Amino acid sequence: MIKIEEIKNRVEEFHSAAPFPHIVIDDFVDSKFAKSLSEEFPVIDDSSLFTYSNPLEKKSALNDWNKFPEHTYKFFEYLCSETFVSQLGAMLGIKLYPDFGLHGGGWHMHPDGGKLNPHLDYNIHPKLGLQRRINLILYLSQDWKPEFGGHFGLWSNDNESHRPHKLEKEVEVKFNRAVIFDTTYQSWHGLSREVSTDGTNIRKSLAIYYLCDPPANSENRQRALYAPTEDQISNPEIEELIRKRADNQLYKDQYITKG
Repeated sequence: MIKIEEIKNRVEEFHSAAPFPHIVIDDFVDSKFAKSLSEEFPVIDDSSLFTYSNPLEKKSALNDWNKFPEHTYKFFEYLCSETFVSQLGAMLGIKLYPDFGLHGGGWHMHPDGGKLNPHLDYNIHPKLGLQRRINLILYLSQDWKPEFGGHFGLWSNDNESHRPHKLEKEVEVKFNRAVIFDTTYQSWHGLSREVSTDGTNIRKSLAIYYLCDPPANSENRQRALYAPTEDQISNPEIEELIRKRADNQLYKDQYITKG
């Protein structure tokens, strides 16, 4: 189902990649199966989706197993299976655990105007107490064109400001392309370009995250930590939103959701 051997053959590339460990793998799953996964996504205004709409992010998402159609359900089941998780962990040299709750994962959809500021993912799972370690994202937008934007950006870290320093790499969205990356290296990532398709397409992706035992004295950050884009720097309202969005108690009131 998945290009396991390619992951294994590119482990050294993964660990040495800049600005943090990652690999990009095209044709990640069987093409017919990828098409089935793509076609199971709901429409962007489906009432079951959670919609995030604020200056830091514009997207819709869903992680409810009961809402997943057959192929999507089976794929997530496989991605959470002992078979796959143990293989992935052994290849990367990490003891990994799945998150069956898909906290922050599942379906992700970005319409026109879709955005996602550079951010660090939560560090400690709010319910399992494990550290988030590896992200796997699979892009499933058919007929996507580079000019539609939505590129996946990877930023280096500024050790003084503890914010993104420089956009080091952009990965174009491509049907059946996967990105696997380590989230524990001050791994600033997000959409480096806003989505713009004139209403002809939706940026679709499946996301799942793998956990590990947290090292001693790990930062207990249970929410994502965002950074302002260049046009938002020194904006006090944005800075306050970032502060509240990262707060374990205040985050719920900082974005619009429905579902």
